[in-house]
Amino acid sequence: MGYASLAHCVKDLEAHGDLRRITCPIDPKLELACVQRLAFKAQAPALLFSNVTGCKFPILANLFGTKERLHFLFREELASLEELLALGARVKSFNARPFEAFKTLAKHAFSLLHAGTRSIPASQARVLSAHCPLEDLPHIVSWPKDGGPFITLPLVYSEDPSTRQANLGMYRVQLAGNDYLENEVGLHYQIHRGIGVHHAHALAKGQQLPVHIYVGGPPALSLAAVMPLPEGFSELKFAGLLAGRGLGVSHLQDLDMPILADADFCLVGKVLPQTKPEGPFGDHLGYYSLAHPYPVVQVTKVFHRAHAIWPYTSVGRPPQEDTILGEFIHELTAPLIGSVFPGVSEVHAVDAAGVHPLLLALGEERYVPYAAKRKPREIITQALHLLGTSQTALAKYLLIMAREDVLGLSTRDVRGFFKQLLRRTHLERDLHILTQVPNDSLDYTGGALHEGSKLIWAAAGEAWRTLGSDLASLTLPQRFTSARLIDQGIVTLKGPKHTQAAGVVDADLTDLAAHLGAWEARECFPLVIVADDPDFVAKDFANFLWVTFTRSDPATDLYGPAIATSAKHWGCTEPLIIDARKKLFHAPVLEDDPQVLARVLELGASGGPLDGCI
Repeated sequence: MGYASLAHCVKDLEAHGDLRRITCPIDPKLELACVQRLAFKAQAPALLFSNVTGCKFPILANLFGTKERLHFLFREELASLEELLALGARVKSFNARPFEAFKTLAKHAFSLLHAGTRSIPASQARVLSAHCPLEDLPHIVSWPKDGGPFITLPLVYSEDPSTRQANLGMYRVQLAGNDYLENEVGLHYQIHRGIGVHHAHALAKGQQLPVHIYVGGPPALSLAAVMPLPEGFSELKFAGLLAGRGLGVSHLQDLDMPILADADFCLVGKVLPQTKPEGPFGDHLGYYSLAHPYPVVQVTKVFHRAHAIWPYTSVGRPPQEDTILGEFIHELTAPLIGSVFPGVSEVHAVDAAGVHPLLLALGEERYVPYAAKRKPREIITQALHLLGTSQTALAKYLLIMAREDVLGLSTRDVRGFFKQLLRRTHLERDLHILTQVPNDSLDYTGGALHEGSKLIWAAAGEAWRTLGSDLASLTLPQRFTSARLIDQGIVTLKGPKHTQAAGVVDADLTDLAAHLGAWEARECFPLVIVADDPDFVAKDFANFLWVTFTRSDPATDLYGPAIATSAKHWGCTEPLIIDARKKLFHAPVLEDDPQVLARVLELGASGGPLDGCI
C-alpha cells in the first residue's frame, strides 16, 4: 500500500537515507527558494526545514527532485498503474482478445476496487485536528520581483455547481500582497483548466464557487493534480490508484464539499465575483508572469493536521523540480497517445523550451499511400487535433514529422528531430500559421494576455537537403554581427536591440532576409535565429531551445527571403529567420538576488549546514 500521509512519506524517505533535516535558520524570503533550486541541481535528498524564520510549520522541499525518488515514492503501485494504462490504450483487446483483457483486469481488481474515495467520520479526519489564521501559514517568496508569498504546490478542489463533477488542479495561490484583504488569497488558473468550466457555470448561475485549497497529503494527490487526465476522469480516482488505497473524505454540515481527510492543510473558501491583481511571479518559462486581474478567494477557515508539514517547490527556467514531474507524467501517459490522438505515436512538450512553447510530434502519413511523391497531409490533420485537445492545445510551435520517414527517430532526441525536419522541409509549403488564438497565459510573445499565434511545421517525404556547418561564405548586412553555428543547418547571429511594438514588422529583419536570400549556401542553412547574445544561444542546444521558442511569436517573428502568400498561405525560401530577441513587451528574465545567492552558497560550503545539499 502507498503512503497514507505526507508524514508517512517523510518517515519512509528518512529511513532509506533520502531525506535530510535542516535545522539552521533559513529566511522564507528568497533564501529557501534559492536553496531548493540549488538542491535540485545537486540532486540532493528531500530536505525538511524545521527552522524557517517566522514559520510555525516544518517545510519540505525537493520531494520530487530526482527521477529515482519519484519512482521510489510510487514503487508499490506503479507497475499496476502502468499496466492498466497500457490496457486502456488497447481497448480493442476487449473484442480481439477478451480473455487476455479479463485476466489483466482481474489481476488488478484490488487496485481498482480501492481507487477513488472512502467516507470516514469527521472525528477521524486528521486535517480537521486544528485550525489557524491565514497569516500563520508559511509566507515564502521565491524570486526578488514576486508580488508576495505564494503556495507553490496547492491542490485546488472544486465541483461543477450543476453536475457536481469534481476537479483537483494545481493552480497557484498568492497568500498576501497587492490589494488582498487579510482573509483573501489570489487564485491564478490559466486557460484550458478544469476549474474554469466550474467557475463559468457558477457565474452563469450568479453563485460564488466554493473551493478547498489543500496543501500536503499523500504525494499521489500532487501527481494527480498535474496529470493531463481526460475531461470527466476523476483526479481523486487516479490518486487512489496511485496511492493503492481509497482517499479518506469527510463531510462537515456547514460545508458544500467533502474534505480530503489526509491532507496537511485545507483552506476553505469561495471564489468572489470580482478580480484583483495577482502576481508578478517567477514562473517555469524562466520569466516573471506579470500582475493581471485574476479571481479572488475569500478564505473562511484554515484547517491543519497536528504536526502538519508544508510541502514547497520553486520554479524557474527549466530544468527544475517540475521537470522531473513532467518526465514522470510522460512515462505514464506515453502508451495512451495513440488512443487519444489517432495516428500520433509520440509527442514531446520540450521542457528546455519552457514546455508549452515547443511541441514535437511523430505521426503517420497514410492519406495517399500510392502517391509518387510524399508530402504532409494526414500529419497536418493530426497536428490540428493536437492543438484542439488536452494540454497539447497550449503548444505555440508544433513541429510534426511522419515516423515512417525516419525509422527509429524519437521526439525525445530533440537535436536529431530538428536535423531530420530541416533535411525534409520545404519552407514555401510546410509552415502553417494560426493567428489570434488562445495561448499559454505565461507566454508574453503575442503581446496580449492569453493570446498569440501558433505554427504547425509539418514535414514528410524523402530527405533532400544537406545541412551545412561552414559559415565562411556568410556575410551580414549592417547592424547584424557575430554569426555562430548552433548545429548543422542552424545559425544564430546578433541583431540590433528590438524597439518595435507587438505585432509590428521590423524593417531590419526584412533587410536581413533579402540579404540572406542571395547567400550562395543558404539552402544548407534553412534556419537562422536572430538573438541578443548569439554566444549564449550557441553555447548549448538547451539555450537555443529556450531563447528561440520563449522569445518569439510565429505570426510576427518569422521572416524569410521571397515571402509569398498563396491563397493566404505564408511561405518563403531559405533561410527561415526567427526573431528571438528580447522585446520591450516581454516579461523580465528571472535572476537570483546576488546577496541571497552568496549567503546560501556560504551555508553550503564545506562544513556548513547545507554541505552536501547544494
